[in-house]
Amino acid sequence: MSTGSRDFIARHHLWDDRQRTAAAELEAALESLDFVRLVFADPHGLARSKTLTAEAFRTVLRNGMDYSPGPFVFDTGHATAVDFTVAGGGIGVDELLGAGDFVLVPDPLTFRELPYTGPRTGWVIGDEYLRSGAPHPLSSRALLRRLCGELRGKGLDYVVGLEVEWYLTRLVDEHYSGQPGGFGVQGLPPAVQPVNGGYQFNLDGLTDALEPVLAPLTRALTDLGLPLRSVEHESGPGQLEFTFAPQSALDAADAMLLFRTTTKQVCARLGHHASFMALPGLPGLDASGWHLHQSLACAATGENLFTAPDDRSALSETGDRFLAGLLAHAADAALLCVPTVNGYRRMNDRFSLAPSRAAWSVESRSAFLRVLGAHGDPAAHIENRMGEPCANPYLYLAGQLAAGLDGMEHKLVPDGPAADPHDTALPPLPRSLREALDALAASDFYRQVLGAPLTECLLRLKTSELRRYTAWQAGAAADDAHVSEWEHREYFATY
Repeated sequence: MSTGSRDFIARHHLWDDRQRTAAAELEAALESLDFVRLVFADPHGLARSKTLTAEAFRTVLRNGMDYSPGPFVFDTGHATAVDFTVAGGGIGVDELLGAGDFVLVPDPLTFRELPYTGPRTGWVIGDEYLRSGAPHPLSSRALLRRLCGELRGKGLDYVVGLEVEWYLTRLVDEHYSGQPGGFGVQGLPPAVQPVNGGYQFNLDGLTDALEPVLAPLTRALTDLGLPLRSVEHESGPGQLEFTFAPQSALDAADAMLLFRTTTKQVCARLGHHASFMALPGLPGLDASGWHLHQSLACAATGENLFTAPDDRSALSETGDRFLAGLLAHAADAALLCVPTVNGYRRMNDRFSLAPSRAAWSVESRSAFLRVLGAHGDPAAHIENRMGEPCANPYLYLAGQLAAGLDGMEHKLVPDGPAADPHDTALPPLPRSLREALDALAASDFYRQVLGAPLTECLLRLKTSELRRYTAWQAGAAADDAHVSEWEHREYFATY
């Protein structure tokens, strides 16, 4: 078994004092564990892992762990989108040639013990590095960490609150009985039944009836230290919304990765299926979103820098400029907020509470950017309502932070709030994955923020995904007004 490179972490000075202290505590905790899952988020935002014995993980705390670059080169359907047989994978990363390993280094600050597994199992998120010790250019966590570090250098903190909708369904069969997939073809998703009839928004009875699943799930989330704040039943049958208290951005992105992974695993153990697909291909469902609440704070005092100094303005000057940056880069950032074919089904006239234009408003849930707690409120912040629940959290947050900071740097001034956030005179948001791909490909700004290799990797992964979808459409009598069999097969089980 390959276990990284001897003393890789110390040789390349990859941990700070806090991480070294946490690593010592983690090594002591291994005495009471059987296994440790070492995890990273692939470009799609999925948790990829290896499970090590506790004894083997001791070595990983010094050497890191070798991982295949497969998750960087496969699209959502496991089709090869980045050619690892050519120099640099064709995207400028030399170590991709021949599918050579990279080194995953655990971040001991992310260690948790999973409270729902049989064997005593730990969970640790890792950071991807090239064999030279340099951060891997395709690492979305490294991107967000870098942006947050630069922000901290200016005495600022990017504060994020998560508001996530998802679907709970009941599994029909105890064991998988579908058809296996292949490279570029997903296996059949599980057969499920709705847990209720839905369409009684926030009805206490609907939430209470799901207590046999929600109680162990919320207990697991809180045992993991996630700052769960509220649970509510949305409109669709079994459509739930979980919200989490504000956190620093990297902690929030890590929390999102752990939340989605834990939710799917706990629900499966209870005979249910959780899906963060925006609109599953099942009868009677409403679309789900991931609404991102964001602000900047003084790192030293925690003071909210978006709060207006009086009640005449919605936001402070800092908040206005951040808002203007988000608007200016709205179309270019769409792929980072809504990365799947299916996610753009929310972006049409059927769903009036999903945005269609690059506009903002105070409190309006139809706007792309909704300003809450305005006019001097100490909790003032901006809610992005575009995102889909299965987006990569590191890319979503990094894209928003970079856009907002660009607005501040260039002292951009937003237009006034939109009376009608769907006014066709306003700049449109992308309404399809094709439009989002074109916008990102044309963006010099995001190519600089993400770096050329990561930008090109995302474009190739998403172009492959879209190419397979359009090829399927050409051979199927598909009704584009409804979720296709291809989409349901591609996303429902995995996401």
